[in-house]
Amino acid sequence: MNSETRLQTMYEDVRYLKDRVAILDCVARHARGCDRHDIDLITAAYHEDAIDEHGYATNIGPEYGEWANSAHASTSVVHTHNITTHSCDIEGDTAHAESYVIVVLIGMDGTTAQFISGRYLDRLERRDEQWRIALRRSTVEAMFVGDARVLKSPFFTKKGYQVGTRDRTDLSYERPLTLEVPAPARW
Repeated sequence: MNSETRLQTMYEDVRYLKDRVAILDCVARHARGCDRHDIDLITAAYHEDAIDEHGYATNIGPEYGEWANSAHASTSVVHTHNITTHSCDIEGDTAHAESYVIVVLIGMDGTTAQFISGRYLDRLERRDEQWRIALRRSTVEAMFVGDARVLKSPFFTKKGYQVGTRDRTDLSYERPLTLEVPAPARW
């Protein structure tokens, strides 16, 4: 292999790795935006003309954040979207990704937890050098309800564990992160 071929191969490898990271960052940005109820983060994961399908609910990407925040706020006090297995096929400026997700929602009474396991099936497109979702279709593969009463028990509450907030007071926004800023919420 001559140096020009090696250089071209290296360029293609670096481009592929940068694309994979940008795509996974987009998926993660969406999950973080949902958990923080940050419409700007959620919207930044979609192109303007994107479509998001969650069951029978179909939203235009920029409108999805408001719908998701409303749905989450009406059913839970805290939730986390955990992206697990992720695969991605990239062809030019189009990518197809499958991201497994485990969503945990603590019910409004604080004593139950819903566990939902599913997948995000995404077609992402690179436009203006930005990878964003063009189409998302969500699946639900499993769901069950668990006992979350321990979160309200003195055994747990006396330990002072922090709990995330659904806004920009969450410590994940703190830059630089220091111990001087008090936790906005604890169990």
